[in-house]
Amino acid sequence: MNKYQTLMDVALTALAPIVWGSTYIVTTELLPDNLPLLASVIRALGAGLILLMFCKIRPTGMWWGKIAVLGLLNIGLFFYCLFAAAYYLPGGLAALVMSIQPLIVMGLGAIFFQNKLSLTHILSAVVGVSGISLLVLNSAVELNWWGVLFGLIGTCSMALGILLTKHWGRPQDMSLLGFTGWQLTLGGLMLLPVALWYEDFPEALTLLNISGYAYLSLVGGVFGYFVWFRGIEKLNPVTTSFLGFLSSVSACLLGYVILGQSFTQLQLVGSIAIIVSVYMARPQAPKQPSVPMTAPTTSSQR
Repeated sequence: MNKYQTLMDVALTALAPIVWGSTYIVTTELLPDNLPLLASVIRALGAGLILLMFCKIRPTGMWWGKIAVLGLLNIGLFFYCLFAAAYYLPGGLAALVMSIQPLIVMGLGAIFFQNKLSLTHILSAVVGVSGISLLVLNSAVELNWWGVLFGLIGTCSMALGILLTKHWGRPQDMSLLGFTGWQLTLGGLMLLPVALWYEDFPEALTLLNISGYAYLSLVGGVFGYFVWFRGIEKLNPVTTSFLGFLSSVSACLLGYVILGQSFTQLQLVGSIAIIVSVYMARPQAPKQPSVPMTAPTTSSQR
């Protein structure tokens, strides 16, 4: 693969977590209060149905089950655990627990898919998790083991989803739009009854509410997940998982620029550490085999 094409794939995939980092601001500033699961359903199911409008192909045979599993791991179960962890833990600690995803991707990949463990990737994960801790944690942190458990389940869910998406690929007759759309749709449908059980529909929606939900579906859902699943196809799954660190950087920077929240020197150091970890985990160009030197041919040897 061309080095510049790889860098373009990394940059394009990185846009997904950067966009997802804006979810916090959109949720707090534009959406009705205390309805996070409903927002997740609208983002996933709305984006999925929009994508399926442009793709008339349905899964066949075993692919119904495979895409359902991917929808559960990448969307339904992950979203539920994400918000459950945030309910039991401060947001910073929840982000820190879920930041160990690259380590889980490496571990599960080595156990189930015989992927090689890389010392560089392990060091990158340590640097990245350290950066997350500087970025999102404060001195007043209360540990709730239910929150930690939900965070770990959600992290394992997304990690396994990344690995299976890479391992299974997608149906030959299905475009990436359709593959993304079906995962979002099935994952959203799995999350829908949970959201209806725990939350109520708002009595009325304002124009700001509608614009917020539209942003989550179109930008966070359609665009974000399309480039994310494209990145899983193009890149090493470990590299893809490291790009998820950028979501926390994006959220903190947007909070600083738009909401006027504080951004300390330690948070700056944490942001730099995260960027360094992503750089360390970048795909490495394969080494060119060395060409053995041959003795020059003399006229008598021709």
